[in-house]
Amino acid sequence: MKITFKSLVLPLALSAAGLMGTAHAQSPVVIKFAHVVADSTPKGQGALLFKQKAEERLGDKVKIEVYSNSSLYGDGQEMDALLSGDVHLLAPSLSKLEHYQKKLQLFDLPFLFENIAAVDRFQQSDDGQALLKSMEEKNITGLAYWHNGMKQLTADKALRVPRDARGLKFRVQASNVLEEQFIALRANPRKIAFAEVYQSLQTGVVNGFENTYSNIYSQKVHEVQKYITESDHGIIDYMVITNSNFWNGLDSDVRTALDEVMAEVTVEVNKMAEQLNQRDKQSIIDAGTSEIIKLTPEQREQWREAVQPVWKKFEGEIGADLIQSAVSANEG
Repeated sequence: MKITFKSLVLPLALSAAGLMGTAHAQSPVVIKFAHVVADSTPKGQGALLFKQKAEERLGDKVKIEVYSNSSLYGDGQEMDALLSGDVHLLAPSLSKLEHYQKKLQLFDLPFLFENIAAVDRFQQSDDGQALLKSMEEKNITGLAYWHNGMKQLTADKALRVPRDARGLKFRVQASNVLEEQFIALRANPRKIAFAEVYQSLQTGVVNGFENTYSNIYSQKVHEVQKYITESDHGIIDYMVITNSNFWNGLDSDVRTALDEVMAEVTVEVNKMAEQLNQRDKQSIIDAGTSEIIKLTPEQREQWREAVQPVWKKFEGEIGADLIQSAVSANEG
C-alpha cells in the first residue's frame, strides 16, 4: 500500500479542525450587558432575568455578565462602548437614541400616550416594530422594548399648573425633545448624567427631575425633593440594543435561543414595571419626605396645552404619519 503525503496530512487536518470546533463549542460566548440603573428597577431586574434564563437555556455556550448602576460605563460612554464591541447589550432610554434615529424622538413627545396600554399597542404595531430595526445601518439592532413606566415631575416647590415650573432648572436626559418640553414651560433644562442626579438636586444645581416612581425611589430623589406631581406626562421606556455585527456573528442556534429568551423576559419586565412603580410609590408615601400632588383633569389639560408646540416643532423629523399612528394607539 502506497502512503502519500496527502493521505497523512488530510486526517491530521480534519482531526485538528475537529479539535478546534470542540474547543470553540466548549468556550462560552461572553455577553456583557451594561446599564445605568439599580438592580431593583424594572431594567435591572430584566437584565438579571435575561442572564438567568439565557444561561439555563444555553448551558456553557454563553456567559452573561451584568453590570448595573453605571459600574462599567455611564450615560455618556455606553453607546460608544457598544459600537466598539466593548459591551454587547445595552438597554438605554429611548431618549438617548435620537442621534442614531430621529424618528425615535416620537417617544419623548409629552402627553402622547394616555397610558402604558397605549404604549404597548403602538410598540407591537408594524410601525413600532420597524423602529427596532431602523438603526441597523449604524450597526445597532433593537431586540425589544422594555417598560419602566409613566413619568412624574419632582421639584423643590409644588407644581400644580404650568406657570409653577417657570424659572426652575430641571434635569433632562440628552434629548432635544425633552429640552424643548421644559423650554415650552419657561423652565431651564440641564443635561446631567443619571448617576449625578441625586447630588445635583441636593446641591441645587437643578431644582427638579422627571422620571418614574421606581427611578425616583431607587435614586433616593424623594429624599431631596419636597414635591412629586403625578403628571403621567410621558414615558420612560428602554430599547434593548446590541451591536449588529456581534449579534449577526453568533451561531444561528445561539442567536435564535437568545431571541426567544429576550421575548420571554420582555413579557416579564413589562408586567413587573407597573408593580415596581406602585410598590416604590407606596415606599415614598411611607417615607413621608415628599408630598405627592394629584392633578385635576383641568390642571392636566393645562400642562398638555402648554407643551403642545413641541409636537409641531419635531413633526418634520419624526413624521406626521408616525405621530398619528402613535396617537391612534390611545383608542384601543
